[in-house]
Amino acid sequence: MLAGRVHAWTAIAGVAALASGLSVSCRSVGTASVVEDAAPVDAYEWQLPAGLPVPVVPADNPMSEAKVELGRRLFYDTRLSGNQTFACASCHQPELSFTDGKPRAVGATGEVHPRASMSLANVAYNRAFNWGDPEKTRLEEQMLVPMFGVEPVELGLTGMEEELIARLAADELYRRLFADAFPDASEPISIDHVVAAIASFERILISGDAPYDRLVFWGDDSDFPAAARRGMELFFSERTNCGRCHATFNFSGAIAFEGSAPVKPDFHNTGLYNVDGAGSYPERNRGVFEFTGEPEDMGRFRPPSLRNIEVTAPYMHDGSLHTLGEVVEHYAAGGRQGTDHPYKSELVAGFEITEREKADLIAFLRSLTDRDFLTDPRFSDPWEIRWEIR
Repeated sequence: MLAGRVHAWTAIAGVAALASGLSVSCRSVGTASVVEDAAPVDAYEWQLPAGLPVPVVPADNPMSEAKVELGRRLFYDTRLSGNQTFACASCHQPELSFTDGKPRAVGATGEVHPRASMSLANVAYNRAFNWGDPEKTRLEEQMLVPMFGVEPVELGLTGMEEELIARLAADELYRRLFADAFPDASEPISIDHVVAAIASFERILISGDAPYDRLVFWGDDSDFPAAARRGMELFFSERTNCGRCHATFNFSGAIAFEGSAPVKPDFHNTGLYNVDGAGSYPERNRGVFEFTGEPEDMGRFRPPSLRNIEVTAPYMHDGSLHTLGEVVEHYAAGGRQGTDHPYKSELVAGFEITEREKADLIAFLRSLTDRDFLTDPRFSDPWEIRWEIR
């Protein structure tokens, strides 16, 4: 059944692409990946948009409604920061596709981070989770970074593990929710269970009902203008090469879902910096190089999903481009230093584009906005609604 769902997605998308006159469409399904020791897919009733496959769930953290509800409350709870002023949702707000609208994230202590908060839309399909970290390939591993990282400080919980557990255990509601979510545990309230619950909530943050999806899966072009159709053809063309890095139904780098084939996470240099004329990036912002020290990894970052990109400005890993127009111009120019860049990806070669084509490409990117996802009550703050939908 799962394989059939994946094939169905490929077929439907292919038909839609052919109908629109595209020569390139969803070829990128092949860049997905599978994770071994996955939990049984029938252990949880997913509410997935049409055509999207079931995410991979690790066997040691199976999905459950109780765990998702617990994770949702923890996600919005400021008690999960050292000084009790920040929550996960402080940097990941639903109306902004779970980003924060800042060029660079700010942690609980006020420290400005070197990179922007990434969107959590469709994070369940990711093969890598941070901007330039090739080592963390499980959502549960990534969760420890904002909780206990010190460079930079995010939630600032290092050394406060026992205090955090005491805060949660003092709440009668949490005592019940942890017991419901982890009924076989002798000590339901633990750091591991906090991580497992938040990861479970984040796995249901799936976006796939944008005008683009309605065109592809239902043949409904009522909210898909001619400009977006022209932009879609340009996006997948060899001239712009946008679809090479922003591929699959997630318009991102490599992904994983049930029944997909293995592939490693991918990272690319987009020509954003060349501070010394030899391809270097600013300190603390050098991408995969920070982990490997290999010259060819300088400035290589993970391609984020373009879903809901209309509401996630500013753009790039450091928020240095403010509009979608600036992003298109950046790639058209071949990066900030043009095409002469020692370690820049060959995919950022530059291209010619007219003003109308730029507008068409932006219209297509806006067609990836899933308004229902941005306002879905399943993802909202269960403690108190604190925002106005924009």
